Amino acid sequence: MRRRPTIRRLAAWLAARASDPTASLWLVIGFAAAHAVLWTLILINLKAAQDVHMDVAEAFAWGQKFQFGIFPVANWATYALAMATLGCGLVVCWLISLRVVDRRRAFFVVVMLALYPIFNFKGFKYNPDLLQLVTLPLLVLAYLHAFEKRSLRSGLWLGLAGALALMTKYWVLTMIGAIGIAALLHPDRLRFLRSPAPWVAIVTLVVVMIPHLVWLKQVDFVPLTYAGDVYGLSSRAQSIQLVLGYVGHNLALLAVPVALAALALAWTPRWWTTLARQPLALFTRAWSRGANASVNASQALNVWIIQIVVAVGPPLGGLIFTVYMKTDWGISLFFLTPLALVAIPSLRLRKMALFYIAAIWLVITLAVLAASPTIAAREMAANPNGASGYGARSELARELTEAWRTRFHTRWAVVAGTTEIGEPITFYSPDHPAPFTPGEIWSSGLTSLEEAKRLGFIGVCDTSDNRLPVCEAWMAANADNAERLAITTQRFFHGHPGPANSWKVYIVPPSK
Repeated sequence: MRRRPTIRRLAAWLAARASDPTASLWLVIGFAAAHAVLWTLILINLKAAQDVHMDVAEAFAWGQKFQFGIFPVANWATYALAMATLGCGLVVCWLISLRVVDRRRAFFVVVMLALYPIFNFKGFKYNPDLLQLVTLPLLVLAYLHAFEKRSLRSGLWLGLAGALALMTKYWVLTMIGAIGIAALLHPDRLRFLRSPAPWVAIVTLVVVMIPHLVWLKQVDFVPLTYAGDVYGLSSRAQSIQLVLGYVGHNLALLAVPVALAALALAWTPRWWTTLARQPLALFTRAWSRGANASVNASQALNVWIIQIVVAVGPPLGGLIFTVYMKTDWGISLFFLTPLALVAIPSLRLRKMALFYIAAIWLVITLAVLAASPTIAAREMAANPNGASGYGARSELARELTEAWRTRFHTRWAVVAGTTEIGEPITFYSPDHPAPFTPGEIWSSGLTSLEEAKRLGFIGVCDTSDNRLPVCEAWMAANADNAERLAITTQRFFHGHPGPANSWKVYIVPPSK
């Protein structure tokens, strides 16, 4: 009997903190920090039997000559970095929500996002897709601010936010296009377009991007031709299949926070009685017609338009241009969905709903944390031949480092191999050798073939890779004086063996 008053007091406390202009910021920052820490611990356990994802290793390798990093080179640190990035994204999304709804609804949006798999399970890879969950919210925040203020300064911030987002990934053009469409379709478009904000934003964006555009011309637009070569398809049927997979995948991910939010909204004391007598009442009670001062209708319209455009536009573009649609491309495009739903004026958000959704987040997070070591062990046992996930590249990196130091008593400078081999070795080797990818059109600029031959290098070919003949041919042409080794690596985790990987190794001594 005493539990119900306690729950109500907790719910009242949470609602009061979420609604307070001063306390709400610290509540959101504290929640984002707790989410980041707990999910870092979960990912450390879940991924204990695996090396870091290739994208993470590549980000480290490409940043070798320009680093201000505070995170050490370790598996756990990559997951902490990913979760810290998502924690920042949660805070920015809260700031966006404050432009559209009241503070109570804004906190509800943040917890919904924390339940969205992109912000937990799927957020383990620190790469440009994940980083967009900071830069794209900043872009939307800058647009909503500019749309409201319509000043020169707000336009400047919008242009800078657009440039920052574009330098994260060209895919951001989808969001920039959606913002442009929203500005043109909004009933208040003339007030916005007659102000200096949009035009200052465009000029600022172009000016800031000039150095990058000059670079693009100098390299003959290699990033664009690379994308066309890799993601262009000739089969319409395959394009349709990939688009359907993209849509289905992202709808399934969004279904998680939406369903859990609906549960929080429908939950009432003695809910089973209501379910037996009036089952629809559990869901209809949260909806009511009439004016709603908790929603800024003008800004909500902006959010609805932007979210609809970025949801519909890419799949349609994929179908029209027969593009290889990757499911990961949706990672950055649906962070506005919870806000778009919570901003529906007819939705009524009770104090208890805020408590229930926070409780759901906490229970799920702690349950996954407790189960994560068991999940990791069972996953490895169920995938004994999963070389891409459980291959022991970290062991290979350490073994090759020892082999180089034993022979030459110097730092190992260059590793030659495919991206899937070279970047993980760069990450895990204590010497962090610069990666060189044979035959790659777009060089990282970290090293060159001439430098590799001068400093010496270790070439590695994966015997299970269908590109093995190409790798062997390159080694024959460029490592004819190499010492050749055959190395096998295998990881064991909680008594379960991982896949055994065989590598052809070519140790080329430094030139004298």
